[in-house]
Amino acid sequence: MTGLDTLLSPARVMCRAEAASKKRIFELASQRIADTEENLQQQDVYTQLLAREKIGSTGLGSGVAVPHCRVEGLAAPIGCLITLAEGVHFDSPDNNPVDLLFVLLVPPESTQEHLNLLAEIARRFSNPEYCSGLRRAVSDTMLLDTAVNSMAA
Repeated sequence: MTGLDTLLSPARVMCRAEAASKKRIFELASQRIADTEENLQQQDVYTQLLAREKIGSTGLGSGVAVPHCRVEGLAAPIGCLITLAEGVHFDSPDNNPVDLLFVLLVPPESTQEHLNLLAEIARRFSNPEYCSGLRRAVSDTMLLDTAVNSMAA
């Protein structure tokens, strides 16, 4: 299984970001991703994230969401890990605000890999201790380190 360390980079981690809505989170994530991936355009990533979210909420509950989509121009899956300063409404099954997100982008042809990665991310984020560790992070560096090195994962 691909580890989070292969999906994330220091430039695609945002600790305690300020965002008041799903759309603003998608704008921040898509800009951060486009800044690190020369083959991707911010508007394309944003549009794909919004289109996927219209199909159904990617909120898992317990303050966690895993927005994901397929994007042309990717050679391999990538992720963007975000904690929010304050939770936002995300149409999650438990109606709790989301403050912890893992945005996953995969190449269009990566159907099984997409499903495998979603399962792995959901498994990690279903662990309350793992999520608590991420929420305690106070910097991008600390957030990345916790995400990829936590023994609770």
